[in-house]
Amino acid sequence: MAAITAKMVADLRTKTGCGMMDCKKALSEANGDMDEAVKILREKGLSVAAKKASRVAAEGIVDIMTSEDGKTVAMIEVNAETDFVAKNATFQAFVRGILSVIIKNRPASIEELNELPYDESFTVEGKRKDMVFTIGENMTIRRFVVVDGITSTYIHGKGTTGVVVKFNTSEQIAGKAEFTEFSKNIALQIAAGNPPTYVSRDSIPESAVEEELNVQIAAAKNDEKLASKPEAVLKKIVEGKMGKLFYERVCLVEQPYVKEDSISVGEYVKRTAKELGGEIEISGFWLYEKGEGLEKREDDFAAEIESLVKGK
Repeated sequence: MAAITAKMVADLRTKTGCGMMDCKKALSEANGDMDEAVKILREKGLSVAAKKASRVAAEGIVDIMTSEDGKTVAMIEVNAETDFVAKNATFQAFVRGILSVIIKNRPASIEELNELPYDESFTVEGKRKDMVFTIGENMTIRRFVVVDGITSTYIHGKGTTGVVVKFNTSEQIAGKAEFTEFSKNIALQIAAGNPPTYVSRDSIPESAVEEELNVQIAAAKNDEKLASKPEAVLKKIVEGKMGKLFYERVCLVEQPYVKEDSISVGEYVKRTAKELGGEIEISGFWLYEKGEGLEKREDDFAAEIESLVKGK
């Protein structure tokens, strides 16, 4: 049995970030072999990752990467438990690494992505578990999208919101500086205070329109001025107001353009297309807001300290 020195323990602790007793035990088990001790700790880290998997990860970042030829864009949301970790350079590099894997391999799902090689040592899922082990927080790859074609992208607030917009237009128009500015403005519009859900009325499912109509009719029945009117009349009144009540709120092209609210986004698109001498259509957009719909973690530091003091 090789002698385990304090320096060996300290070196292993520096290398892995693990506790002193864990490092000492791993070195003893590895008979003083540093590389084997790291392996042992990482193997134990897989169980640590499993234990942390139930902890809510609602912080993190949204990030975007464009392929070298500019023809493909990937956007991803990766979550961690705290904003502190989201600002960590190692975590951010991990996210960029995943984006590189996505651009290169174009996986169809998170399950498929997890099985792809991240580097020479890990799959994507293996690297995630290793990051959980190293940093000490649960992390989850929540969602990603791959978009081909003529696009514009925008990241707001160092990763709190990400937008990808796809356009149908000619390469000639897309290559103009005026189009670059226009397309960035559209991405900014989507990230603004009232993010849309659909591009236009044509892209809204009939069920969503019918549901909104029913909601507005029910609201009209509670209006003293309208309550006495027949339902058929109420429906016509509501249908006449759907532009302001619904379509302007959820349809991108019907929203007031944020930089010139006297016109709609649709009018801004038509005006720009005319100025550039061609056709421009917004064919789709993707909006990721970090932690949207996830429960935030709330730390009770007093309870945590009490637990540590009691040795729990």
